Amino acid sequence: MRPDKRVNRSFMKELEGFVFDLDGTVYLGERALPGAVGCITELRHRRKHIIFVSNKPLEPAHAYAEKLTRLGLPTSETEIITSAYVLGTYLSQTEPGLRLYVIGESNLINELRSHGLTVVDELKDQDSKQVIDPAGIDAVVVGFDRTFDYRKLNTAYQALKHGARFFSTNPDKVCPMPGGAIPDAGATIAALEAITSCKVELVAGKPSTMMMKVALDRMGLAPEKCMMIGDRLETDIAMGQHAGMATAVVLTGVSKRADVQELAPPPDLVLENLGELLSYLDE
Repeated sequence: MRPDKRVNRSFMKELEGFVFDLDGTVYLGERALPGAVGCITELRHRRKHIIFVSNKPLEPAHAYAEKLTRLGLPTSETEIITSAYVLGTYLSQTEPGLRLYVIGESNLINELRSHGLTVVDELKDQDSKQVIDPAGIDAVVVGFDRTFDYRKLNTAYQALKHGARFFSTNPDKVCPMPGGAIPDAGATIAALEAITSCKVELVAGKPSTMMMKVALDRMGLAPEKCMMIGDRLETDIAMGQHAGMATAVVLTGVSKRADVQELAPPPDLVLENLGELLSYLDE
């Protein structure tokens, strides 16, 4: 990043836009994390642009907006960007004719179809078992799927071995939850890459700059005027750094201080929680 800016934080006063991760940064489960509501409310009071980004493709944008509103942060759907939306937008613009096999839950399937994309339906054989002809699949899409099973693994495996392309909403290995992290899309990607030797071709969510481009376009700001704030070094912070933004990691989610000390280049700020961000703005 910019070592001089970590010494002289006057760059904070130049920031006009803030992009926040959700899980582990703003909330955990159904609880707002310490300092989150006060920090974001004050940023809005100061007329800063706010965007929330999520790699989790389990809910549509309006559901995330409604959740934030319930937690004390009135939010509109236009302030939410999900990995499912980014992938659907990209594929509809570049690969609209592909027949997609989706390892994912209903929202991801609905999101892709809302962009005019074709999601392959599973058929029934004479024994009422669900089957798909791998030759009828042009691309496998992997997302966070809590219904993942051997049948889905085998279908994706057969399709990839038949030459299907390989896309994903997000690379997160685990998803933070109140009772402890659970496997995420990255675990499924790793399994498929291991058994097929095929590498995922495209990841729409963090750390891909595809997601950040959507966020910056929506705010109408240049990256040097914005800060990315999240709890994951390998996704949130990496995406912000690749985009040329200032970055801040919060220690309320996955990453710990020891992890930050091993990162090169490090984020511009390390925060115990979002409540500390305002003190840097006021320096």
